[in-house]
Amino acid sequence: MTLPGDTDSSHGTARSEPHATAATTQLTSTETLPELRNRLKAGLRTYPDFPKKGILFEDILPLFSSPSLHKDLIRAYELQIIESFGRENLPDVIVGLDARGFLFGPTLALLFGAGFVPVRKAGKLPGKLETAEFQKEYGTDTFAMQTDAIQPGQKVLVVDDLIATGGSAAAAGTLVQKCGGKLLGYIFIIELTFLKGRDKLNAPVYTLLESQAE
Repeated sequence: MTLPGDTDSSHGTARSEPHATAATTQLTSTETLPELRNRLKAGLRTYPDFPKKGILFEDILPLFSSPSLHKDLIRAYELQIIESFGRENLPDVIVGLDARGFLFGPTLALLFGAGFVPVRKAGKLPGKLETAEFQKEYGTDTFAMQTDAIQPGQKVLVVDDLIATGGSAAAAGTLVQKCGGKLLGYIFIIELTFLKGRDKLNAPVYTLLESQAE
């Protein structure tokens, strides 16, 4: 097993022109998505028998300690998002899951001229909140989002490092919809395909890498 825009706030009208400018200015190299994926896969560090015997842990943190791999990661996300949704349907908001979605979610938001909204564990956010429970290996947990963080009608993309069983991502999608956002889909660095987590999600799922080993 392997583990690891701007809107008119009063009317919720999504912008379009800044997206194209932000995204196209970054695509200056001829590197392809498969090439980037190969480099990212090679950059992962593996730890056998962590956190317990029989598990091979794939660590994404080396992708951030290397400036070149960090750049490759952001470029791969950029290409995947444009390929998946098209330049005319880019997100107004990037939602990042607590906590590793915070590592690259804000950078992607700036890249696409979008806002960044965090999903946090219960008790971490002030103000009026929407909440959603999700199942963990042992018991349940709760995610929260500030009610006014997403304006009705905004196009929203949920990002995280890993999709395993899909429970936490599904909770984030529920929060987006509770706040009136239009859920475009989900995108992850790694998918543990044997856990079939994408089956729990109610919007398109895209991943840069996948692991089929149990």
